[in-house]
Amino acid sequence: METAEEQLIGPLLLARGTIDRSSALRADDRWLERAWADPATRVLVIDNGHTLVRRVGDDVQAVLFTPADAPPGERYLLGVEDGVAYFAVAAPLPGLPRGDINGRVTIPMSLRDTPEGEPVAAGLRQVGGLLGDRDAGLLVYAVALEAWHATHEFCPRCGTRTAVQAGGHIRVCPKDSSQHFPRVDPAVIMLIRDEADRCLLARGPQWPEGRLSILAGFVEPGESLEAAVVREVAEEVGIAVTSPRYLGSQPWPFPRSLMLGFFAEAVTTTLTPDAEEIAEAHWFSREELARALESGELRLPPPVSIARRLIETWYGGELVGDW
Repeated sequence: METAEEQLIGPLLLARGTIDRSSALRADDRWLERAWADPATRVLVIDNGHTLVRRVGDDVQAVLFTPADAPPGERYLLGVEDGVAYFAVAAPLPGLPRGDINGRVTIPMSLRDTPEGEPVAAGLRQVGGLLGDRDAGLLVYAVALEAWHATHEFCPRCGTRTAVQAGGHIRVCPKDSSQHFPRVDPAVIMLIRDEADRCLLARGPQWPEGRLSILAGFVEPGESLEAAVVREVAEEVGIAVTSPRYLGSQPWPFPRSLMLGFFAEAVTTTLTPDAEEIAEAHWFSREELARALESGELRLPPPVSIARRLIETWYGGELVGDW
């Protein structure tokens, strides 16, 4: 079997971004206030992982506000580009109802169905791959910070409500002065190949039939990334793998993961899925996968995911059949 080093086909769409995160400015309260008072500053409003976007010609853009037009809410400094400061504000999306965005606001399956310039609510899964580099980076960043703040309002030591500082990048306990920082949970995601260069795809019990992806799992305390690849594959489908090779990573803020992509080689091929984790698992040749996708029998993760990039890298080109 060929073991030449592969390069990922296509960009990792949630790993883009052009903003300088400007960490040195987060503790400068005077600069933060001046930046917020500057009408050139731009604000992305984030609500339950969603923001406003609009179609402009063939492009999709995030709707950005001036500080004066942005609704009140917690502010997070996202960074600076070309002298312009960018913030996120966690607040109801202007003009849309507060609450469960997914349940109360219709998000068009295609922005082509939306009048040009009309704002609509959308999340990363819908538009992460459609936004430009700057806006994609802003939205990924804002989603991750909002999710962390929403679940870390209280000090884990004493239970006191914490205060937001450092432009939204620290929460401080007023009682014991402990500082708490945004969490990132590393997770490995791996494409497994056997000696015949077949790809292993599987489905979790919570997924409908026909939706397949590659294996993934969280890194445990005191564990290397490579060891996590070997352990997770053995736990989920009962096979041994070797030679994990890192190919790339991207944030996956649902709510706070960093997905680290690997290829690995199967030493054994008899699959014994863990019923709690895996509903089904199968080996596919390239020809078998292409036929199953063309017939509609199978669907793959969308291009915004690193899983899709790893599968297409193994396949050698783009594939059809998104979830």
